[in-house]
Amino acid sequence: MVTRLLVLTELFLPTKGGTAVWAAEVYKRIGGKEIHIVTADVPDDASAAAEIDSVHPNSIHRIDLCRVPWLKPESLAMYVRFFFISMRLVLTHHFDAIHAFRALPEGLVAWAVARLTFKPVVIYAHGEELTTWGRGGKYKAMCFALRHANHIVANSEHTRDTLLGMGIDPGHISIIYPGVDVSVFRPGLDVSGLRQSLGIAPNDKLVFSVGRLSRRKGFDQVIRAIAQLRTENVPVHYVMAGIGEDEDYLDGLIQEHNLQGVVHRLGRVATEDLPRWMNACDVFAMPNREINGDNEGFGMVFIEASACGKPVIAGAAGGTGAAVVEGVTGYRVDAERLEAVVDSITRVLKDPALAESFGLAGYQRVGREFSWERVAEKTSLLQRELG
Repeated sequence: MVTRLLVLTELFLPTKGGTAVWAAEVYKRIGGKEIHIVTADVPDDASAAAEIDSVHPNSIHRIDLCRVPWLKPESLAMYVRFFFISMRLVLTHHFDAIHAFRALPEGLVAWAVARLTFKPVVIYAHGEELTTWGRGGKYKAMCFALRHANHIVANSEHTRDTLLGMGIDPGHISIIYPGVDVSVFRPGLDVSGLRQSLGIAPNDKLVFSVGRLSRRKGFDQVIRAIAQLRTENVPVHYVMAGIGEDEDYLDGLIQEHNLQGVVHRLGRVATEDLPRWMNACDVFAMPNREINGDNEGFGMVFIEASACGKPVIAGAAGGTGAAVVEGVTGYRVDAERLEAVVDSITRVLKDPALAESFGLAGYQRVGREFSWERVAEKTSLLQRELG
């Protein structure tokens, strides 16, 4: 049976981030050109986008989704463009459903198109967007879109519970975890030259993190933990990859604790080098916490590290319990307490057998539950159940 879907996602490769990867990886495993993906163009990386679109099995449509500052609201033009291309595609193709990767803007556009064309709508919920928009007009619009969807895909139990707290019918919610490309993120990759490039000795311990450099991710707590471990003569280095609003703040912490040459901030990392760094580290750590309602909805980086056979340390906040099994694949800690972060890193670094056990358990769990093929199977099953 051929599955014909219209997929709306502002975020898509080559844009970084879990949502962009999810949209690119799942639907190419469900169908071919009969699945149409509408997404934003990326003028700053147009050549990479063109290359991705030329080989991607699905039909990719890129449009200008930039906000216009002088419009009120600034997003009005984006919604209009999203709506008209979606309507054109629905009227010229026989889609089974419309899948929207967020409630706003995609879900609201999907609802408007569905009202006119009688197509079922599935909206994805990722967690952080549900708790960071206050209770104003944007929040009300998001609730409207979610409550009028035929079904909602939550990325974790935590996200599902948040949706229930918003008054969403539990019968309209399914949990589908995001996945990982196990052919890319795997143990045994060539890591030669990585540690040497930063002056890290072969026998030194290495903690690695990657993500948007924002306060809730907990990079600052790892820096403080490394400073304490170095005072205890633990030969440990810390490498963090990513860009974001906290770059200057984190650089200041490195200087404050005299960790130049010990803590290494890489900035953007090439796609092919990310699994190599995960192979090169001794532990992956991102002790996230909730700040002003902003939290981690799932944490795809944890399962990517687990897929590489590494022990992982997460914060206890948000939906990381779906990605990290406490005491089995790693630790979930109260990331507000520095001593908890220090203790978890210390235990893993000083107990090779424990680290190996966590890494193996994580690797096996990813193979069972988190391959993109498994995610695609669950998504296809959901679509069949919706008719």
